[in-house]
Amino acid sequence: MADKTQIPVVDHNEAVIAKAKDFWTRYNKPLLIGSLAVILLAGGYFGYNYFFKQPEEAKATEYSYKAEEYYRLDSVNLALNGDGLNPGFLKIISRYGGTKQGELAHFYAGDCYLKLGDNANAIKYLKDFKTSSKLIQARTYKLLGDAYADQGKNSDALDYYRKAASHFEEDNINSPEYLFLAAYFADKVLKNPDEAIKLYKKLKEKYPTSEKGFEADKYLAGLGIYKAG
Repeated sequence: MADKTQIPVVDHNEAVIAKAKDFWTRYNKPLLIGSLAVILLAGGYFGYNYFFKQPEEAKATEYSYKAEEYYRLDSVNLALNGDGLNPGFLKIISRYGGTKQGELAHFYAGDCYLKLGDNANAIKYLKDFKTSSKLIQARTYKLLGDAYADQGKNSDALDYYRKAASHFEEDNINSPEYLFLAAYFADKVLKNPDEAIKLYKKLKEKYPTSEKGFEADKYLAGLGIYKAG
């Protein structure tokens, strides 16, 4: 006689639902807390950008307009300290230092101090400045070289002139100037002919058609190298 015992049919859908209910019962509180935290963080980030950061960037840009105008006119004291109605770079740094324009104000302030002969403050503000713009960063290194040279810290000056020359080598206008400056400084100030020859040769090799590349021949001749390799 055949066994008529019926094998129960497993409903996979019901099993999945049961597991899901069990999972939810166990973990609903941590999941809700985690989801809420993500929402709050996202909301806080967008709120910070929309209600604080963007308005701060706009204000810093607006206030920098007059200071940059004074800078272009070479009115460095007004550019630094403002005119009573418009803030200068120092106030912009103080109020909006966390903005892009506030960061750029460090560069302007450093250059202004350099023009005023205050090399210590020039170095302070230029060292505080960092940018993704290779052109401006290379210029910053060059200005740091000038400030250290004015202080008589010639080894530091040469280091920064070399950094200026190598930071954005694709710049065929400014990089040859910086490299020539490094070579000339090594030659005439540091009295280091070997370093000067190396730098002049590098200038001719990398920028052979530049004005400074041609000019390097004269200095190489003066150093006893009549045919630059």
